[in-house]
Amino acid sequence: MKKRTPAALRTAASIEDLRAEARRQIPRALFDYVDRGSYAEQTLQANRRDLDRLLLRQRVLVDVSKRSLGTTLLGEPVALPMALAPVGLCGLLHGDGEIHACRAAQAAGIPFTLSTLSIASIEDVAAAVEKPFWFQLYMWRDRGVTRSLIERAIAAKCSALVVTVDLQALAQRHADIRNGLTVPPRVTLRNALEIALRPRWALGVLRGKRRTFGNLAGHVPDADGVNGLTRWSNGQFDPGLSWADLDWIRGVWPGKLIVKGILNPDDAALAAQAGASAIVVSNHGGRQLDGTCSTIAALPPIRDRVGDTAELIVDGGIRSGQDVLRGLAAGARACMVGRAFVYGLAAAGQAGVARAIRILGRELDVSMALCGVARAADIDRRHLMSPTPPDGRPGAVRALRQC
Repeated sequence: MKKRTPAALRTAASIEDLRAEARRQIPRALFDYVDRGSYAEQTLQANRRDLDRLLLRQRVLVDVSKRSLGTTLLGEPVALPMALAPVGLCGLLHGDGEIHACRAAQAAGIPFTLSTLSIASIEDVAAAVEKPFWFQLYMWRDRGVTRSLIERAIAAKCSALVVTVDLQALAQRHADIRNGLTVPPRVTLRNALEIALRPRWALGVLRGKRRTFGNLAGHVPDADGVNGLTRWSNGQFDPGLSWADLDWIRGVWPGKLIVKGILNPDDAALAAQAGASAIVVSNHGGRQLDGTCSTIAALPPIRDRVGDTAELIVDGGIRSGQDVLRGLAAGARACMVGRAFVYGLAAAGQAGVARAIRILGRELDVSMALCGVARAADIDRRHLMSPTPPDGRPGAVRALRQC
């Protein structure tokens, strides 16, 4: 039977519309897991605030009749300068969520990144899609588990390994604790009504192949949910992780390597020296170190430091095609989109992810035209303004260089 598409999806004009629909479609605990950040959420807010401060430079009477949104990432052509970020628990936001998101990304001609903490396993996704995808790796203290994940990614013909390096310790996300988030979700007096009011979501998740961490079966105490994951990860996230461990990964992984979680130019230079093909300028979506700078603020000095030695991808707060343009103009080759596609997934599965990608692509296309640029690959700092706001603080581009 054909799945019903929510009426709100057919009229969704922005990522914010998809966010509102996602809030209606899934339980609060899962929505907050996606939507919220760590501690006081200062970094989460900075990601959006600093993007909003960057003004685009309008140009007119420029021939933009033949526009191209395509570029290359890691030497491969992509239809849009975007990739879908690794997001855990997608299979609880929509049944088999990682598979649906990967299919939508591949249909749109952009990379999909499977999280280590996905619900669908590497093998589940590989069997359900036609093309290779990226796999995101956490470096566990147990190197046997880490090696096994890498070898499974090799067997699945994953086209890039995305090593996340900003989880030496797991930051606290207050909303998850207050909501009692568990994996898989448990029916309690507190959440029974929320689940009962969302039968489409509940049936979809029940029909999915898995409801717990597919890549970590046998390692995480599933029944204890977030508390169990916290206890397990506190023993597995490695505070002793160093650049030497990237060499160890290089000895196991033969393919393209992406290092995710860099905010400092010195760290970016070291990542490039360690053989990273690309660097993701990321603060984990405001979910790790609270009180640090935004990713768009960190990007220009990193670009200045590494030059062309590694491709740069930026994530954090990307909610529109204008934000994608800002990221490219500030020095990135592409933007990694997390929450924006997940709102679409929670709203309507694969169709919702496809809608999110289309929204971002169309907004980027129009914004490029109004900025007088015909090719996404040609976007650079010339397409940003650097105003001095009324409060007298440094202009947007100058302020970003101070991070």
